[in-house]
Amino acid sequence: MGQLQQFLPFLLMFVVIYFFMIRPQQKRAKNEREFESALKVGDKIITKSGIHGKISEIADSTVVIETMAGKLKMERSSISMELSATLSKKE
Repeated sequence: MGQLQQFLPFLLMFVVIYFFMIRPQQKRAKNEREFESALKVGDKIITKSGIHGKISEIADSTVVIETMAGKLKMERSSISMELSATLSKKE
């Protein structure tokens, strides 16, 4: 019983860290994966580097976006879920 009481604070600390840090991060990563898989041709997006564009082609892990300067090929993971969501709310 004494050993359990000795390790109880560490166990509680791990539980708190899990619920306040690890779990929300996993949930956010899952939402980003769902967002990336739901992208379709014609969606207006903003990349994490701030480039605005419209998706013109989609491949397995890349997208081609059409910007004012021309077409750019980028990774799907470079598209910002938050910035693209604010862009779609403005319209």
